[in-house]
Amino acid sequence: MSSSTHAADGGLTHYTYFRSSAAFRVRIALNLKGLKPHQAFVHLRKNEQNAKDYLALNPQGLVPTLLHEGSVITQSLAIIEYLDETWPEPPLLPNDVLGRARVREVAYAIACDIHPVNNLRIRNYLVGLHHSEDEVLAWQVHWMATGFSALEAILSGAHRTGRFVHGDAPTLADICLIPQLANARGAKMDLQSYPTLKRIEKAAYELSAFSDALPANQPDAD
Repeated sequence: MSSSTHAADGGLTHYTYFRSSAAFRVRIALNLKGLKPHQAFVHLRKNEQNAKDYLALNPQGLVPTLLHEGSVITQSLAIIEYLDETWPEPPLLPNDVLGRARVREVAYAIACDIHPVNNLRIRNYLVGLHHSEDEVLAWQVHWMATGFSALEAILSGAHRTGRFVHGDAPTLADICLIPQLANARGAKMDLQSYPTLKRIEKAAYELSAFSDALPANQPDAD
């Protein structure tokens, strides 16, 4: 693991990897909150997540991990909600119970149903079962297309969908959506069937909180 050199903000350390979609989510949330944590880089393709010292911190051997004043928090959605409760402005969840449920519905559809079957561990496992690169890519695109089709149906025409997933300010749902769309673009997936998702993506990247969080813009990008 390696670390960045800038000063930590609020006693925060973010264990991250530039290609990780889950870490991408946390970077967006940190940026929206105006927080600049100390960054510790965990290179997944070099297997640094399975180093003894990192497993002592996060027994799952995953990123991201957040360290705040001696407390360890794992799982990107748990981290983001922790940030939102600790630094409430700007809010990442609506103030009404149905709005919060809607935002979480979209966020969980991505973080629980689309992303887990497409991440590096699954890809490596499929390769280990002697699937070709084309077969692995087809697997990834299939599950993204299945999920995106459902999200497009949920969001298109819904009165609560505004400039972003829920209204005109980014929420937890957008924080999950944008990294997953970046994954799709990395897989050279055709996104023409998802105009609502693409419109939200365009609005998101007009904010530096999203564009600055892109993998290519990270200090550990190689």
